Amino acid sequence: MTTDSTTMTENMMTALGLDRPESGDDTVVPFTLDKLDTRGRSVRLGDSLDTILNRHNYPAPVARLLGEAVVLASLIGSSLKFDGKFIMQTQTDGPVNLIVVDFDAPDGLRGYARFDHDALLRAAEEGRTKPSELLGNGHLAMTIDQGAHTERYQGIVALQGNSLEEVAHTYFMQSEQIPTQVRLAVAEFTKKGDHRPHWRAGGVLIQHLPEHGGTRVADLPGDGNFDNPDHNFVEADGWNEAKVHLSTLDDLELADPDLSSERLLFRLYHETGVRVFAPMPMVERCTCSPDRIEDMLATNFTAEDREEMAVDGEIEVVCEFCSTAYHFNPNQFEAKH
Repeated sequence: MTTDSTTMTENMMTALGLDRPESGDDTVVPFTLDKLDTRGRSVRLGDSLDTILNRHNYPAPVARLLGEAVVLASLIGSSLKFDGKFIMQTQTDGPVNLIVVDFDAPDGLRGYARFDHDALLRAAEEGRTKPSELLGNGHLAMTIDQGAHTERYQGIVALQGNSLEEVAHTYFMQSEQIPTQVRLAVAEFTKKGDHRPHWRAGGVLIQHLPEHGGTRVADLPGDGNFDNPDHNFVEADGWNEAKVHLSTLDDLELADPDLSSERLLFRLYHETGVRVFAPMPMVERCTCSPDRIEDMLATNFTAEDREEMAVDGEIEVVCEFCSTAYHFNPNQFEAKH
């Protein structure tokens, strides 16, 4: 027998998006905090991240930093409403001088980090292994590529010893004028019977996006410095409350393999209410292929260049992302191209 209270509970669960099994690893869960004029996404990465980080056997500090970048790219790239690519890249003067993460919509992830081994060793010996210390000074670029016959959109923000969380806040405020808060965490977990630890990560991104006509950012300070006491910038109460709750998250909760996005969000926002949507899968997938590499060699290099590249009559190209090796005969291009 179905009672009115049972029906009401079922309707409420449906409205909140909780009438389904909890999502697991390698998913992004969109959500809204309607009472707080806030929307966001929560990501949990397991096997996909572990594959990316273990493929190159990165030292632990580099792996954690690249892991944070992969989580951030997942949170931002999963908002794309079209087939295309979101590319996040840092170029800095620190021990980890290059990070590239590609999000191939709707669900593909790949990432790569380049580091100076000697500089990293010195930093480790001196205890300088925080993300800001590994990155140093430089910039972070975020690029949206919708494919052929379209213009790329790119936003660039200075990276001056800041964490990726802080850089994301600055990017959205300066480039998009959207108040944004991000939490990222990467950790290694070992379960009984595992032959090695496994990398995993979690992250949450929230943005103040009122739907009832309010401005996203009121009275932006002209100097862009929100700590300047000479301006009257006031954030909405709902947005402040959403940020306060997010700030209570610790790294263990974000990376906990037994804590789903739905359970985490309910733990954070059950008092104000949270509505979650269907999870979006994330997979480790490289976009390299023999045809793409061959076309690159034919288009960007002359016959003389290709002859110089050849070793024992063969050109070898190794993908920096997935480490797949491709081999070509330098003479094959003349006939085909």
